[in-house]
Amino acid sequence: AVAVTGSSGVAAAAGLYRYLRDFCGCHVSWSGAQLRLPDPLPRLRAEIRAAAPGRYRYYQNVCTQSYSFAWWDWARWEREIDWMALSGINLALAFVGQEATWQRVYRSLGLNQSEIDAYFTGPAFLAWNRMGNLHGWAGPLPPAWHLKQRYLQYRIVERMRSLGMLTVLPAFAGHVPQGVLRVFPRVNATRLGGWSHFDCTYSCTYLLDPQDPMFQVIGTLFLKELIKEFGTDHIYSADTFNEMTPLSSDPAYLSRVSNAVFRSMTGADPEALWLMQGWLFQHQPGFWQPAQVRALLHGVPLGRMIVLDLFAESKPVYQWTESFYGQPFIWCMLHNFGGNHGLFGAVEAINSGPFAARRFPNSTMVGTGLVPEGIEQNDMVYELMNELGWRHEPLDLPRWVSRYAERRYGAANAAAAGAWRLLLRSVYNCTGVCVNHNRSPLVRRPSLRMDTELWYNASDVDEAWRLLLSAGAELGSSTAFRYDLVDVTRQAAQQLVSRFYRSIRGAFQSHALPELLTAGGVLLYDLLPELDSLLCSHSLFLLGRWLESARAVATSDREAEQYEVNARNQLTLWGPNGNILDYANKQLGGLVLDYYGVRWSLFVSALVESLNSGTPFHQEQFNQAVFQVERGFVYNKKRYPAVPAGDTLEISRKLFLKYYP
Repeated sequence: AVAVTGSSGVAAAAGLYRYLRDFCGCHVSWSGAQLRLPDPLPRLRAEIRAAAPGRYRYYQNVCTQSYSFAWWDWARWEREIDWMALSGINLALAFVGQEATWQRVYRSLGLNQSEIDAYFTGPAFLAWNRMGNLHGWAGPLPPAWHLKQRYLQYRIVERMRSLGMLTVLPAFAGHVPQGVLRVFPRVNATRLGGWSHFDCTYSCTYLLDPQDPMFQVIGTLFLKELIKEFGTDHIYSADTFNEMTPLSSDPAYLSRVSNAVFRSMTGADPEALWLMQGWLFQHQPGFWQPAQVRALLHGVPLGRMIVLDLFAESKPVYQWTESFYGQPFIWCMLHNFGGNHGLFGAVEAINSGPFAARRFPNSTMVGTGLVPEGIEQNDMVYELMNELGWRHEPLDLPRWVSRYAERRYGAANAAAAGAWRLLLRSVYNCTGVCVNHNRSPLVRRPSLRMDTELWYNASDVDEAWRLLLSAGAELGSSTAFRYDLVDVTRQAAQQLVSRFYRSIRGAFQSHALPELLTAGGVLLYDLLPELDSLLCSHSLFLLGRWLESARAVATSDREAEQYEVNARNQLTLWGPNGNILDYANKQLGGLVLDYYGVRWSLFVSALVESLNSGTPFHQEQFNQAVFQVERGFVYNKKRYPAVPAGDTLEISRKLFLKYYP
């Protein structure tokens, strides 16, 4: 037998996973687990001890709650918490169900239900309601939603704590519903500006003045209620100015705001620590000059705030703020925006970044973190980052990724390892400032000015596709292999869409109608349907899985319809009018054919019509027409299967034989 012990449940679980990974060749990830244990179990020659270089290994972005966790039940949460423990994560958000507590607080203050209903967004947009960006959009929240989420939160915090994780609870950031102004007409509150293409119908939240006595009353009341219900680990999260410009750049004002937020925490819990996302500093560097950053950070006693350097792999903030002017920080990998699909990574940056940050003069770094906006994509990057949280020096990446392929598929295979080394050096090795929004023409509203630039050599992905397919006979029974084959084939198909788009655009600009019809025809009637059927062959790439999980939370047909519209809108229009159009794009079976495909069909038809009639193509007119298609998709109620169909290997091979360059 092999004994694994640790200073906490998480440490023991991380030790167990290290044994399974390094000695038994096992692997656990979002897309599947490979747990074939050798018999007998390998014995260790000597005791192995490991200590992480930092106090914290943090997980979750405030946005992940909406982009990925929105419709989760307890079974899915339980799996995630197990994965967190095996990954050594010991600090994580516990944000579920907070609206039930807020509703009780607002009612006790004298707000009526219609004022509360006008404030909360629908379930798929709560992340931005909590940060004061949005109110009311796709809401209200039904009473059954509050009940079910509260019950989930009880189980989540109980399980996290039983494993020795520190739970981060939400706190009051200063934003209030408009109803507060009716009940307390003399309260000093000011409307912030609109957020991200939203006008004041659903945005422009009221922010209490930090010196108004109601700031402390509301903040402390909320936190006391929350602690009474769920207990506490004394760490709280609040974001007052996420992507919103403060009312004044006066350092004294900014210090007053952060001090008010912190005091409302200590009013309920004298031991409170404030965990704050540092996204705002790199998102609006024009506003957040050194004096403003220092003022906000120093409104809280040193050591009582932990800042998440949220996008440290690409735009680290600690370097230009003297290590956050003395406040502790966590070096975080953001990696993913909107839960987009698309192979992507900045492996060299994450393999060196945390070590450079620890060596920084007077560094206040206290750990590493994973903060993707959406999960269930690019497993390799997260496995790597989790391992780096325990390492004291960088890894040999080509060697590491070859071992990764072997563990993931449960067998050594030269072709698979070769494929992964190609992906590592190309698509996973973005250097410089890399922002991973999938901008492929496939998932964007068509126009004649689309970006098809890549940060990598496309032929490396094509070759990795060939190598993976050649390993299919040997590795085809592995669930993770099938997932990766879909993902790499999908990436190659996405590259092909760009190629056909360039042909379509070129043909249109040179008035070559036959070439336009040929390229458009292949794209619309072969490539996109084939890609859709490929995605339909794997459960993790199904639109139906996302929509049915939303409907499953409902307790009535009316709720089911509301939740489904929430789920569809988030993937597509992101707002009533395409306010953040396609930000959360996904490549899902059903979505490619019935949303992206229909848009492309309309675009090609418009170009053909333009050449035939000799009238110019008007983007604005096209946008109005295509908006009807997009909106139609959000409300069309078509049901999609949540069970895969078709053979992944066969479909990938068919695509390969037709399209491999």
